Amino acid sequence: MKLKLKKLSDRTLVSLSDLTITLFGLERKKYQQLCLCTLSLLFWGILGIITIAGFTPPALALDYNKEILIEADFSGRDLTDSSFTKANLRQSNFSKSNLSGVSFFAANLESANLEGTNLSNATLDSARLIRANLTNAVLEGAFAASTKFDGAIIEGADFTDVLLRPDEQKKLCKVAKGTNPTTGRDTRDTLFCP
Repeated sequence: MKLKLKKLSDRTLVSLSDLTITLFGLERKKYQQLCLCTLSLLFWGILGIITIAGFTPPALALDYNKEILIEADFSGRDLTDSSFTKANLRQSNFSKSNLSGVSFFAANLESANLEGTNLSNATLDSARLIRANLTNAVLEGAFAASTKFDGAIIEGADFTDVLLRPDEQKKLCKVAKGTNPTTGRDTRDTLFCP
């Protein structure tokens, strides 16, 4: 049975090639070259599509300046280098987001969820982080000179190289505890608490 099918498919293939040769006036060798080129183009086309489909472009910086985004959900997003200058982000959710290099200059982040976020090299100057949840956040290298942290939850937060006002640093030291699971640094040590 298999032998008959193989012979049938061979005969069909030969018939198709003969028909193509007859229709296009090609010699058998030229026909074979044409088929090889077509298959090669098809292969590289499919490979190109797979490569492009599998490629994830880097996150584009977004501009949310002066926006009212109360209770907005940005959880789990890559917002690298985005800007939220003077935005109202009260009670917004940024948990597990990459906020590296983000500008929150003069933003209202009151009661915002920033748990497990990467805020390294972020601009937090003049931002209001009152009652914000910064549990296990990494703020390494952030600029927070005039930031208000009243009532913020900072358990496990990493404040390595963060520029803070001395009075805010003292307030944070009163509630500082825990170790950051990402960096392995103790919160009190990163704040230089006595």
